[in-house]
Amino acid sequence: MEKSKSIAGIVGPTLIVMVLSETRFWNPTLYNTQIEPLIYLNGVLLFVAGLAIVKNHNIWIYGWQTLLTIVGYFALAVGLFRMFFPHLQKTKFDNNNPILIVEIILIFTGMFLTFKAYRPTKR
Repeated sequence: MEKSKSIAGIVGPTLIVMVLSETRFWNPTLYNTQIEPLIYLNGVLLFVAGLAIVKNHNIWIYGWQTLLTIVGYFALAVGLFRMFFPHLQKTKFDNNNPILIVEIILIFTGMFLTFKAYRPTKR
C-alpha cells in the first residue's frame, strides 16, 4: 500500500498539471505546429515513465491501485506510439470536444490518485 501511495503521490499531481497546461483554455495554440523530434522526445518520456510505473507497480487487485497500473500501461502504449509514429501526430491537432472529454477524465484520474496518496491513513 505504501508503494502505491508513493507512486500515486507523483503520478496524480503530474497528471493534473500536465493535462491542465495542455488544455485549449490554458494553451490554445500549443498543438498548432509540431515537429517530429519533439513528438518523439515526448514519446520517450512517456515510455520511460510508463515503464517505471509498470515495473514498480504491476498490481492487479480489486482496488484503486489497479488504476495506477492502468495509467502506467497507458503511458507505455502512448509513448511507444509517439516514438514509432511521430509523423502521424504531426498533422494539425483538433483540440475539440472529444479531446476535452478525455482531458477531463485524465484530470479527475489525477485528482483521485492525488487524494488517495495524500489523505491521512487511519490507525
